[in-house]
Amino acid sequence: MLKKDIERVLGETLECLRNGGVILYPTDTVWGLGCDATNPEAVARIYSIKKRSDSKSLVLLACNMDQIAKYINEIPPMAVDLVEVNDKPMTLIYPGAKTYPAPADGESAKADRYHLAYNTVAADGTVGIRIPMMEFCCQLTYKLGRPIVSTSANISGEPTPRKFKGIPEAITGAVDYVVDPRLEAGATGESSQIIKIGLDGEVEIIRG
Repeated sequence: MLKKDIERVLGETLECLRNGGVILYPTDTVWGLGCDATNPEAVARIYSIKKRSDSKSLVLLACNMDQIAKYINEIPPMAVDLVEVNDKPMTLIYPGAKTYPAPADGESAKADRYHLAYNTVAADGTVGIRIPMMEFCCQLTYKLGRPIVSTSANISGEPTPRKFKGIPEAITGAVDYVVDPRLEAGATGESSQIIKIGLDGEVEIIRG
């Protein structure tokens, strides 16, 4: 794609995210459903599209460690070490996400750009975040100024499509914006490794 076309797509995608929309986009691994990770209503739509329980957490993308640090109470030193030596897509599960509690029945979920949406975070307060190895995704999170959701573009329980052509219409027809499929050229088509880390140096490989 020409640079001007990529810039146009980037601008349109950002507009959708800023307006609380849900996008379908290629990441450095597989195609993902995404939204502003600080917007609980947009996150709830993603769970609905995937027909997935919101008792599960979601993977997020962030442009760099500085952005991650804004949403985690304390970055484990091991996380910095892993990011520095990493050479393939890697999602780290961090402790101590900055978020609000889930709303009580009848209440609206709290939301602001300085806290992750409650429905992106696991019950134990952890959250999975990846710094993507794809320029488009890095620019997206950098220009938005906060992390975005990145969950596989499939109905829960069904296979994860490796390419755009494999994404079901139930997904493509439910989002507000579909990123140009030509940008999938930079994707591996494989899920990332997942590593859980603790403040005292604990490391647990969830998916290698």
